[in-house]
Amino acid sequence: MVALPHPALLGDRSARAALTFRALLVLMLAVSVLSLGTGAAGLDLGQIASGLWSGEGLSQRDRVILMDVRLPRLAMGLLIGAALAVSGALMQGLFRNPLADPGIVGVGAGAGLGAVAAIVLGGLLPAGLAALAGQHLVPVAAFLGGWAATLLLYRIATRGGQTSVATMLLAGIALGALAGALTGILVYLADDTQLRDLTFWSMGSVAGASWSKIAAALPLILPVLLLSPLLARGLNALALGEAQAGHLGIRVERVKRLAILGVAAAAGAAVAVAGGIGFVGIVVPHLLRLATGPDHRFLLPNAALLGATLLVGADMIARTLVSPAELPIGIVTATLGAPVFLWILMQRRGLGGGL
Repeated sequence: MVALPHPALLGDRSARAALTFRALLVLMLAVSVLSLGTGAAGLDLGQIASGLWSGEGLSQRDRVILMDVRLPRLAMGLLIGAALAVSGALMQGLFRNPLADPGIVGVGAGAGLGAVAAIVLGGLLPAGLAALAGQHLVPVAAFLGGWAATLLLYRIATRGGQTSVATMLLAGIALGALAGALTGILVYLADDTQLRDLTFWSMGSVAGASWSKIAAALPLILPVLLLSPLLARGLNALALGEAQAGHLGIRVERVKRLAILGVAAAAGAAVAVAGGIGFVGIVVPHLLRLATGPDHRFLLPNAALLGATLLVGADMIARTLVSPAELPIGIVTATLGAPVFLWILMQRRGLGGGL
């Protein structure tokens, strides 16, 4: 995150962006507190705070619920939501297309193929290797699949040190179709248990959150969240076109490379530990552009806050709507995100503008 200047020193739109940043920060904190107190197992946060203040500490039950279940789940929700939203904002700025999302660089297709391969073919691994990988086999395979797809796309789209965004977009479509075909073959070979695992992974969830998963994803996601605002000036200039951005002194190829690799790291880690969660990367940047404009200096940090808040809120709905059972979070984000996205499209058409 970056500190925003005082609104008095900025223009009207910048002042609104700074105010939005503060409002989103407060909203994220409020939703986080609600998340800690929400779930099938009752947890009185007021009593816990009182006990900690008086030095009595936590009961064994409260300690297990809070430290081993609720806090890891909250931390993962914040991390994944911020990663997906910032990745979407980076892709939309790079491709100058409001429909762009992290899937364009092959993260979703590659990660999905890797996860499906691990679920279906994991039993063919030697016993020692399977035991060593354990529960981390699917996340690791998903991350490696996402990275491999991204690097392949980048290699295809780059010639003579120049990366063609149009070629990457078209190659991404082709690679997505190929990954989908290979995934279909593996799904055809899967048994009933594996099909159930595949279905739940594809819908996304943070139910399996743990401190070990967070420790694995954090070194990949946090640097992208902290450093992405450094690309804001370059992304703003790219809105004028690559040639014009170059005339303004922007190192266009460097901006492209850093944005693509950053999205591969952040979105790849997010998909690896939480599965497929849609619409966050598309809807969040759209909403913020309506509220504060397209300036990436404000769009990127605000996207991190709103994405984190949105995913934690969706997770609360997922685990309370059919309690004590739990909905996959991908269903909730799609149910909430699709109508909002359609509303945004209709608003833009109503203003006489296209995409």
